[in-house]
Amino acid sequence: MMPSAAILLCTFNGARFLPAQLSSFTRQRFSHWRLFASDDGSTDETLSLIAKYQHEENGVSIAVRDGPRRGLVRNFLGLACDLSIAADYFAFSDQDDIWEPDKLSRAIAWLQSIPAQRPALYCSRVRLIDEDDRDCGLSPLFSLKPSFRNALVQSIAGGNTMVFNNSARLLLAHCGSDVNVPLHDWWTYLLVTGAGGEVRYDPLPTIRYRSHSQNVVGANVGWRSRFQRLQMLKAGDFARWSALNIAALERFRSRMTLENSSLYDLFCESRKRGFFARQLGFLQAGVYRQTLLGNMGLAVAVWTKRI
Repeated sequence: MMPSAAILLCTFNGARFLPAQLSSFTRQRFSHWRLFASDDGSTDETLSLIAKYQHEENGVSIAVRDGPRRGLVRNFLGLACDLSIAADYFAFSDQDDIWEPDKLSRAIAWLQSIPAQRPALYCSRVRLIDEDDRDCGLSPLFSLKPSFRNALVQSIAGGNTMVFNNSARLLLAHCGSDVNVPLHDWWTYLLVTGAGGEVRYDPLPTIRYRSHSQNVVGANVGWRSRFQRLQMLKAGDFARWSALNIAALERFRSRMTLENSSLYDLFCESRKRGFFARQLGFLQAGVYRQTLLGNMGLAVAVWTKRI
């Protein structure tokens, strides 16, 4: 039987770029999908555009509902944790990107190679575009193995590239949509790796990520982005995000592998230690980021107790 996919689209005043994204769904080579849109209180033409798309694209199955109006993360997790949405695979979607035609087919081809009972997550690099669809280059290319050691200190891909199987979705549902985490995509990466699942980071871009002034989360590329992350590190943002993830992972301890549960405990304990014991603890934990500059920043965070 043909597997099924649920596209989980979150919207909020996205009328300017939404038509291009909706059109890219129609061009998918994998066609056995349904669209679930959660709108967080749009006051522009977003909802009428979705209704127009449903009317013009005969046969397209679309379910639209009111979002929780608690921000982007809660909106996405609300869709992902809703067990009434039944599918074999699930794909997060932002409102302002453009999917390449093989986005779903590439992801699902890999996901089908993983046993259904094993949590599996596909994600990818992105091609950057501006407000006028002009090419602005590629996101950083990551080559190190995805793992829980990496996930504790970094999210390797945007949620807009993520496609995951039902076993991974059940991990999200186990923790609930009300969990207080900084980013839904980072949270998904943490859960799948923490449970010993499989993660595929595809170096081939599968979406065109639109960078514009209203982005909730900006593109992680260029010296400006690096400077912003340095400022966030200095301000203690990463330490606060780590604290949120750590607290949320307590809900998930029963689903972690024994190895990852021990790693989680060491990571938590090391954050509280004095200078030299903290360095040793993080060395023993073996946490890492994907690039040399990223690991230099991680070292600074450990030295200055900002993790």
